[in-house]
Amino acid sequence: MRSPQMRRFGLGAVLALLLAVFGLAPTASAAPAPAELTFTTDSATTTPGGSVKLSMTLTNNNTYDVWFVYQTIEPTWLTTQRPDLKYSFSGCSLTTVNGPSPCSGTGPANLGANYGATIPPGQSRTVTLTLDVAADSGCNGNIGFYSYFYAEFSDSTNVSSGPVYTPVTRVLCS
Repeated sequence: MRSPQMRRFGLGAVLALLLAVFGLAPTASAAPAPAELTFTTDSATTTPGGSVKLSMTLTNNNTYDVWFVYQTIEPTWLTTQRPDLKYSFSGCSLTTVNGPSPCSGTGPANLGANYGATIPPGQSRTVTLTLDVAADSGCNGNIGFYSYFYAEFSDSTNVSSGPVYTPVTRVLCS
């Protein structure tokens, strides 16, 4: 004679299998990354001779302070395939509670220092670079970048992430 306990176990197993097959089983939710990098632009298009503001926001989702950040920014492969597109970065500002503050390191250099000092848990820092398109640049092409970053926290842990892609900027003919 089968025990009622085994019968309940079998019924539970069948029920769990049905829930899993139909996608109704509970799933583990992913925890947010300890640090997250996002990009925005103030415009999706520009013309030769124009400029676009590219903002990078680093968010500390950890329970410890971010003490150090190393970040690069490089053109995407498709951007490098258009040698007629001429552009450069100029101007760098860190958004602070007292307004914008100048920073340095535009282009593929170490952009991490631009985020300023410690980033406390749950806070963000935004750095804005100006992307200048040369007046003699080609047009009808897209300019885009990708970034890798490495962050260290006050508990001696670290995280590296990337590539993180910027929105593309379309250079339109006037």
